[in-house]
Amino acid sequence: MLSKIQSQAIDTQNKNISNDRRIHLGGPVFNQYEDPEQLALAHKRLGYSAAYCPNIPLTQTEKIKATESAFSKHGIIISEVGVWCNLMDQDPNKRKQNLSSVIDGLALADAIGARCCVNIAGSFNPQVWFGPHPKNTSKEFFDAAVENARKIIDSVKPSRSVFAYETMGWSIPDSVESYLKLYKAIDRKKFGVHLDPCNLINCPERFYNNTQLLNLCFDKLGPLIVSCHAKDLQWVIEMNVHFQEVVPGKGQLDYSTFLTRLAKLPQKPPLMLEHLSSPEQYNEAKNFIIDLCTKLQIQT
Repeated sequence: MLSKIQSQAIDTQNKNISNDRRIHLGGPVFNQYEDPEQLALAHKRLGYSAAYCPNIPLTQTEKIKATESAFSKHGIIISEVGVWCNLMDQDPNKRKQNLSSVIDGLALADAIGARCCVNIAGSFNPQVWFGPHPKNTSKEFFDAAVENARKIIDSVKPSRSVFAYETMGWSIPDSVESYLKLYKAIDRKKFGVHLDPCNLINCPERFYNNTQLLNLCFDKLGPLIVSCHAKDLQWVIEMNVHFQEVVPGKGQLDYSTFLTRLAKLPQKPPLMLEHLSSPEQYNEAKNFIIDLCTKLQIQT
């Protein structure tokens, strides 16, 4: 029969193992809450331990402090400030405005204690701000992405948060290799990696071998990852290649590998659900991930 001290030691050991394999899952809250406490509780009721940063003007310093305090009190990590705009816009005035918006986004992330401020690197497409363009993988694009990231980080000089580009399928960073090259060129400690593995799946080879792709992402980028997006992909059969985003669990992404590798990262990057159309779909996705985490002995 185990002594009380032995039992306590085993309980502590099990708790440490559980805490070491943990994922902070989050997603949007559909109801509007002005009170930070109520907003934090809404995330907790949904079973989330991570959240998107609410849109708070930088001038509202007391609300920023109250929001950070409320979320921390209820064990909710603020994952990211998403500032979705085109840093490569061909209109100089719009490009300047967009750069200013991202600078403000990183300042908010740092003030509120979010893990990161994230945007895509941009696009030279004149019609669709995030659309494909032949020059989106060019040296010109790469150099502009480096310059923009440096300007954003150097303008804010964040102490807690970082700036990150989200991986994309038709613009840099569009592969593990291009992200590593970009990271080294930017050469700022407050630049990190935002991983969206589905965005990297842009050809049949990556679709079929997404387990290998996921492992490569974590092998090469793991220590740099600050936040992740949770989606899934289904191949819609037609006369050309067409991958469609679906609810996690209904596609072909190897979520067992994704979750296992993510849970092992010591910095515990949040995993954020996105691009779903209804609370019901988010609930379905959340339940799929939580159920799979339970089977994999990962705490959520």
